[in-house]
Amino acid sequence: METHFYFEIQADDTQRTAHFYKELFGWEFTEVKGLPIEYWNIHTGGMFGGLLQRPTKTPPPECGTNAFVNSIQVDDFDAMTKKILELDGEIALPKFAVPGKCWQGYFLDTEGNTFGLFEVDENAK
Repeated sequence: METHFYFEIQADDTQRTAHFYKELFGWEFTEVKGLPIEYWNIHTGGMFGGLLQRPTKTPPPECGTNAFVNSIQVDDFDAMTKKILELDGEIALPKFAVPGKCWQGYFLDTEGNTFGLFEVDENAK
């Protein structure tokens, strides 16, 4: 069976979130009408995703939605870190080496969602 990948980002402020990811990665957002929730399709130029209004202010149990974290490959980790901070994102876990593979780090978007970045570098130590 072929596996397809689709991701979703939950946000308190979908406009702010769309702006963050559009400015950071160039992603495009298209509003989907006729749903019982506010929902936007995300077009990354590769995989597809969705942006939706967070269904509750504090999802149980007193934390964010149960989810897995996506990491996005970038060409220049340090330049993207700078851009994330300029867009009011935060560093959750600073850049570290995955020896012989890449540089990795984790960030928070404007809604407090965690995402990762990695830059392939076989010389990372």
